[in-house]
Amino acid sequence: METASRETERLIKGTRFNRKVNVYVVNEAGASVYSASSIARKEFPNYDVTVRGAISIGRRLIDPLAELVKIDPKSIGVGQYQHDVDQVLLSKKLDNVVVSAVNKVGVDLNTASEYLLEHVSGIGKKISENIVKYRKEHGSFNSREELKNVPKLGAKCFEQSAGFLRVKNGLNPLDDSAVHPDYYNIINKVCVKEKVKIEDLIGNTQRVEEINWEQHLASTLGYQTINDIKSELIKPGLDPRKIIYQLEFDPTIRTINDLSVGQILSGIVNNVTNFGAFVDIGIKENGLIHISHLADEYIDNPSDFIKVHQHVKAKVVSVDVERKRIGLSLKGI
Repeated sequence: METASRETERLIKGTRFNRKVNVYVVNEAGASVYSASSIARKEFPNYDVTVRGAISIGRRLIDPLAELVKIDPKSIGVGQYQHDVDQVLLSKKLDNVVVSAVNKVGVDLNTASEYLLEHVSGIGKKISENIVKYRKEHGSFNSREELKNVPKLGAKCFEQSAGFLRVKNGLNPLDDSAVHPDYYNIINKVCVKEKVKIEDLIGNTQRVEEINWEQHLASTLGYQTINDIKSELIKPGLDPRKIIYQLEFDPTIRTINDLSVGQILSGIVNNVTNFGAFVDIGIKENGLIHISHLADEYIDNPSDFIKVHQHVKAKVVSVDVERKRIGLSLKGI
């Protein structure tokens, strides 16, 4: 994060408002790429690039995945030597990661943009456009089954994509879960045998666990699928992404000159390389945790030990003001 972000944060926090104002610093990597893209021009044809970029950053705070899918992953700037590898293979691998992330989180069928929908398995650019067009013409989807009315969305596409699309407050409560429609009839039969309504199972851990699902489904489904169904019934539509906790940087540290060896600082990992991890500690310069300072034991691959966006507490082990280098350590913390 740039120094200007911290200065703006301090300015806002030091200003009196007639109500509580929360301040968040959002990573702007790739925002300029988005603001000049054809997607941004289509979404906001009457705004210039600076306004488009500001809107994109604001949207990231609401739902980062829905916004970041509009940007080439390589433009986000995370990853060492990304320009030195096979670009075709890199693009393919990055696209696979994006699709995997979108499918794992799930997509709200009634609010998702065409750019988010096209990353759902089985749905390409044309079908995603048709879904949005159908939604505009006919209103919100009331069920997953209604997807079959979308032009060009055939049986195969429905089979591949339905489990990743969510319909909130729809006709069937299972539509707001990762349970695929193929299993609806099976679950309904279990409910009939157990004399319970599906609505009574949703979010009811005790009632779900009371049912001997294996007895009813073992001959039809594998144990992993059964456990997945139980999990979805207990927590339907749960966003698997973790809650982001706001990290407070040390307010007394404003520049590299305020640092001294031995200080313990809070920071956010913003890049991991094969020789260590770079950490944002709230000033212009990032600190480096060398691989030898990541842990007391031997670390072969930093990525196996520490992750991007992870919150850490680190000790300052070296400060080189002239070269603007900061050494950090996780040892003994």
